[in-house]
Amino acid sequence: MRLDKYLKVARLIKRRTLANEACDAGRVSANGKVARASYEVKDGDVIEIGLGQRPLKVKVLEVKEHVAKDGATGLYEVIE
Repeated sequence: MRLDKYLKVARLIKRRTLANEACDAGRVSANGKVARASYEVKDGDVIEIGLGQRPLKVKVLEVKEHVAKDGATGLYEVIE
């Protein structure tokens, strides 16, 4: 799954267009490297989002196309 779509499905970023813009601006990294929106997310990837005052660092536990609002937090684990 593309990184911008994963960020939206996991509800880490509200809209896919915002996720795409954040990737283009270099504010999202995957496994320590700046990632483009087209990056293929896999289980075990560490994604860091630098929006706002405090960066958010998460580990991908599962990749799913569709998930309910309640199950979105089960797709990742917050690190730190």
